[in-house]
Amino acid sequence: MMSDLQATEPRVLAVVPARFASTRFPGKIITPLLGKPLVIHAYERAKQATLVTDVVIATDDRRVIDAVAPYGAHCILTRDDHATGTDRIAEVARGRSETLIVNVQGDEALIDPRTIDATIRPLLEHPELMMSTARHRISAEEALDPNRVKVVCDEAGRALLFSRAPIPHVRDAVDREMAPACYWQHVGLYAYRRDFLLAYAAMPQTPLEKLEKLEQLRVLERGYSIAVVDTAYEGIGVDVPEDLIRVEKLLALEGDR
Repeated sequence: MMSDLQATEPRVLAVVPARFASTRFPGKIITPLLGKPLVIHAYERAKQATLVTDVVIATDDRRVIDAVAPYGAHCILTRDDHATGTDRIAEVARGRSETLIVNVQGDEALIDPRTIDATIRPLLEHPELMMSTARHRISAEEALDPNRVKVVCDEAGRALLFSRAPIPHVRDAVDREMAPACYWQHVGLYAYRRDFLLAYAAMPQTPLEKLEKLEQLRVLERGYSIAVVDTAYEGIGVDVPEDLIRVEKLLALEGDR
């Protein structure tokens, strides 16, 4: 029997965007990984999150629908002209009644269900928050990589800035001993209040967002807060075919435990 708290908690929909025409790796989202399409791994892990009440895959191509059908996955065909995954998720959210929406990347075959729950929790505990995400610690050397998006937060765990540059900048040599503990990489996992997601998707792009090519900066530039939770999950996605080998090895190691 559900507790009173569980009965009153908002329903949470996890949406897994699955665009077929990836620039660097077309069709990657349904490429076989240990016998299953890549996106099915993310879908099944999202279903394991205890705070998620339903999961759907949102795609722009019927080939994805056909590939996931044997696994019983709920897949929705969306428009094929969306500029971003956020726009695709917003299209799905418009036809749903869940209060909270979670964006789970379709190429995150190793996504940790506990990290999904941790990202949702700030929105359950703080009604004033509209959006939340996650981060994990990285080294000063890793922070130099522009493909690793960095985030710095205030004392309350709210994002101050996201950047492809290494932030914060350690100015003085005397402070460099602190550097190994000050860099955090953003994990591309988001939870939103449904109404805010719909408003966010309709907002024009902002200057910093255009410069950094980071959608989440639109939220900060518009004056909204983003809660950021600390996690050990590193956010290992698949961008090129070679990444599949690495992810496959990690999945195989999990199966051996």
